[in-house]
Amino acid sequence: MQVGASDGTVKTRAKLALNDDFLRQAVRFTTDKLRDGKKKATEEQGNWEDWRERGELIRAHTIANLDYYLAQFAKNARLHGAHVHFARDAAEAAAIAIAIAKEKQAGLAVKSKSMVTEEIHLNQAFAKANIKSVETDLGEYIIQLAEEAPSHIIIPAIHKNRRQVAEVLSRDAGENLPPETKVLAGYVRKKLREYFLAADVGITGCNFAVAETGSIVIFENEGNARMVSTVPKTQITLMGMERLIPSLDDLEVMATLLPRSATGQRLTVYMSVITGPRRQDDGDGPENMHIIVLDNGRSLQLGDAEFQDVLNCIRCGACLNVCPVYHQVGGHTYGSTYSGPIGAILKSALNGDVSTWDDSMNLCTLCGACTEACPERIPLHNMFLHLRRRKVEAGHAQPAEKSAFKGFSYVMADAKRYQTALKFGRFGQRFIARGGVIKAKIGPLKKWTASRYAPTLPKNSFRDDWASLHRELEEQLPETSPEMLERLMRAKHNRETGGNGHGRTNRA
Repeated sequence: MQVGASDGTVKTRAKLALNDDFLRQAVRFTTDKLRDGKKKATEEQGNWEDWRERGELIRAHTIANLDYYLAQFAKNARLHGAHVHFARDAAEAAAIAIAIAKEKQAGLAVKSKSMVTEEIHLNQAFAKANIKSVETDLGEYIIQLAEEAPSHIIIPAIHKNRRQVAEVLSRDAGENLPPETKVLAGYVRKKLREYFLAADVGITGCNFAVAETGSIVIFENEGNARMVSTVPKTQITLMGMERLIPSLDDLEVMATLLPRSATGQRLTVYMSVITGPRRQDDGDGPENMHIIVLDNGRSLQLGDAEFQDVLNCIRCGACLNVCPVYHQVGGHTYGSTYSGPIGAILKSALNGDVSTWDDSMNLCTLCGACTEACPERIPLHNMFLHLRRRKVEAGHAQPAEKSAFKGFSYVMADAKRYQTALKFGRFGQRFIARGGVIKAKIGPLKKWTASRYAPTLPKNSFRDDWASLHRELEEQLPETSPEMLERLMRAKHNRETGGNGHGRTNRA
């Protein structure tokens, strides 16, 4: 059974994903490939940390002065003939887009890949307004036909293989299509060309918006965004309010960071900089251009010392590709438009109502890999801690969890209580340990040990061994100074345990 974004709770979806061997294999294979591609591309670029620092400074400066750059962008976009709209939330953004489409008497809209349109559920809103909208990115088209949400920011159909894609496209074609890439891509290409030529409205997202020129910038590899933004007479672009950069000079930095972090490319196949609608001497382009700037909770982060940096995100997906949790459960487990570490943060941070936060913030091991991978150096792992703290402070922690941590705090606050707890633990584990691993079938440890290895407590603690070693050496070398004795103890302990004196092991 394939996991979907609407299948119950986070825990339910995670369990379904963990039992889907193909999903886990497909996700790991592709994310590993993207991660390795990023590593190669960044090493080839050289001075990657310098580029990251430049990118972080640009985004941090922009967000700190967002009011100024939003006003500048809107002014310059309007000077070049574009209509700029501001939407407070998803419903208002969808309503504005529908009103524009109805004004043009549109019956068909074609869309290029856009996570913001996924965020506001634009396809569903258009369908209710009797306007057909068609995704033209190959991956997005596949999951639209499958009636699923994207499971990765960059590769929406990462969880499907060729046979599954062939089944989806065969239902659309009304005939059996072989699971061959050329045949499947050929069918989609032919079908989409018909939509491009017939569409009344083209809808795009926006990777970046340049304040000094009023331009929008779109990165893509398939060329579909070029078709969407040139063939239909009316173009609607949806952008998050934080997508701004001050100048075209800053675009050089983003054009270096984004493709390398996302797919390991030096540059995407197409990078379109669009400034206003078609002019008199232009060979193509829309006659009307509308830009919808979306808030939808983003402004809640402004001035928040713990979460303002999340607005620096450039939606590259690098954090997903290194996340050990995402590797195991895929994107639909998170239950939101954005998956992985950034998705879990955005899902809660963009929603100020703590009472509606779910357990997606617990889909994190706090390993920090996401922070290391982020081209904007966003401290994502710290944000997970902040979210968890805020939820507890708001009184939404589980009673059992509260009691457990109170007990843990009580034991850990006193060395004698800690030693006593260890003794009881060594005695009690004999009833639930098998082969050096604790496997609890009942009680509070059941859910933990169902998906994790919990090694048994050793017969002797480190402190016990250290004290024993101290007595032994004292007897053998009674005239040795305390300092020398401690060094000898450390050397002997490292030799016997395989350590190197720094808490690590040298043994394979």
